[in-house]
Amino acid sequence: MLKKETNMPFIKVETAEATREQKEKLIIDVTRAASEALGMPKEAFYVVVNENSADNWGIGGKTLAELRKH
Repeated sequence: MLKKETNMPFIKVETAEATREQKEKLIIDVTRAASEALGMPKEAFYVVVNENSADNWGIGGKTLAELRKH
């Protein structure tokens, strides 16, 4: 159980489409890395994965969906 005064870091990850398994692994790995880096228990971290359509990502003036076609 965490003390009330414990800092509760919030980690936000933006990604294109990912499978459920990929997101679960991402959350586990990001939480572990942050816990080790900050010396805090894993339970202290909030991790949110925002999944975006490839049509909503732009790289070099083209959508990620368009870049994936080539």
